[in-house]
Amino acid sequence: MSYAAEPAPSNIRPRSTRMRELLELAETVARSESTVLLTGESGVGKEWVARFIHDHSPRRRAAFNAVNCGALPTALIESELFGHRRGAFTGAVSDHPGLFEASHGGTVFLDEVGELPLDAQVKLLRVLQEREIRRVGDTRSRAIDVRVIAATNIDLQEAIQTKRFRSDLFYRLNVLSVHLPPLRERLDDLPELIDTLLRKVLRRSSRPSTRLTDEAVACLLDYPWPGNVRELENALEHACAIAAGAEIDVSDLPDSIRRYAADIPTATSHSIRPLWQIERDYILAALRACNGNKQRTARALRIAQDTLYRKLKQYREPA
Repeated sequence: MSYAAEPAPSNIRPRSTRMRELLELAETVARSESTVLLTGESGVGKEWVARFIHDHSPRRRAAFNAVNCGALPTALIESELFGHRRGAFTGAVSDHPGLFEASHGGTVFLDEVGELPLDAQVKLLRVLQEREIRRVGDTRSRAIDVRVIAATNIDLQEAIQTKRFRSDLFYRLNVLSVHLPPLRERLDDLPELIDTLLRKVLRRSSRPSTRLTDEAVACLLDYPWPGNVRELENALEHACAIAAGAEIDVSDLPDSIRRYAADIPTATSHSIRPLWQIERDYILAALRACNGNKQRTARALRIAQDTLYRKLKQYREPA
């Protein structure tokens, strides 16, 4: 399995106040050796921020290795994270160092850490406490020197309550916490992100220079991006694959974005309502439709539960 992550773009200069403050915090966090926990909805760019922290840290010349804990087969989690000895299990034909050893001197990024099974959580806790690993099938412990950055899109406090996540591991991971806001809460960053991600997609596809028409840009700016930055990048990749010429037009965008643009009602000066009122009414209606179940409501809205709680507090509703 390959662990290396794509370098974080160093040229993004966010326009939104929230993201500027977040990157200032990330630069401060980078100077520390403490474990970092990144929280936020799926697709907001947690791996990008993890790489940003690494690139601004004293470990920047060493390895940055990322792994999606939710994508690891249960039977191979320990082997992939901590390594194994030859003959430790069927198919172990040679020694394997694992993620932590491969990252010695650098940074390990554990994405979706909340998806780790409990037995793997116990072993990860030991690694964080003892700063050593033991390969599967080995009797010898090996010292490691890594910084751990973890990320989750689930509420770990709730997972602790339901016995799906260990509280002692949570406190080991949550030494420094950075919360990433969803894209819909920092729309000022959209123009810069569109430009940066389009260039990234074009490089990856080896496609000649391609530009977005004004109408396509307007569609992208109007869309609420429930899938956050990941959805934006996927939309641009889709458009580049579909576009026949040197321009990307509205017809080249994914169906969901074109349908949303077609469904937007025409507003008049008398019908326009503040955006926060529309969002409030929709969230409260969703909560009623889910019979007051906040977990189901957050899942239906595709937002993190802590985001829902914060919104409800703003609306002076009991959370």
